[in-house]
Amino acid sequence: MDLGRQLDGYRLVTASILYHLPDHPRLLQEFIWQHYDKAPKYPELQRFLAFWEAQIEGRLHSVRVGAADLLTPGRWQAVQGQWTLH
Repeated sequence: MDLGRQLDGYRLVTASILYHLPDHPRLLQEFIWQHYDKAPKYPELQRFLAFWEAQIEGRLHSVRVGAADLLTPGRWQAVQGQWTLH
């Protein structure tokens, strides 16, 4: 992904999708989806879920979404001690 999109708010989005098995509707299966998308509306995920409902037999049960920023400020931590190995 280019830097401009990252600065524009795109992030790595992971969705845990639980769905009912078509042949055994009382059982749930999990599908993990991951893509670059833009919060808070997540248009790529919305398109995928629309495709799922139109084309895939397994009825959706629930979707959990997690996202991580691609660009974050640097972190540093003070050192509590120093060891020398010989």
